[in-house]
Amino acid sequence: MALAEEDIAFIKTHLGEWLTEQSLGKPAVVYEIELRERMVRVEEELKHQRELMRQGFEQVDRRFEQVDKRFEQVEKRFEQVDKRFEQIDKRFEQVDKRFDEMLKRHDQQFFWLLGFIATGVGLVIAALRFL
Repeated sequence: MALAEEDIAFIKTHLGEWLTEQSLGKPAVVYEIELRERMVRVEEELKHQRELMRQGFEQVDRRFEQVDKRFEQVEKRFEQVDKRFEQIDKRFEQVDKRFDEMLKRHDQQFFWLLGFIATGVGLVIAALRFL
């Protein structure tokens, strides 16, 4: 159903009035008071939201502090482990020195043993030739 030209003209002339009746049907003073009340409610809600955000940020800060403390504890533990490894390294160095000394002694004993064997073989061969 299409609108006729006179219907469109009627709507155009009365549209402003209808909108005014719907939105500004109250006197301007009452409307202004309602706007101020709304502004006050919005400001209170914003204040409440700011407080909630501030509390949230404080909780996040506390959590970061806890995480920082935990990292410090882990760092101390790593330092203790590092010191323990240094002690283990020193012990290995001592064992290595002892092992080197032991090898030197074994080398000397081996050469002495070789000398005794060679001397003994030489004496046995000499004894066999004279017999």
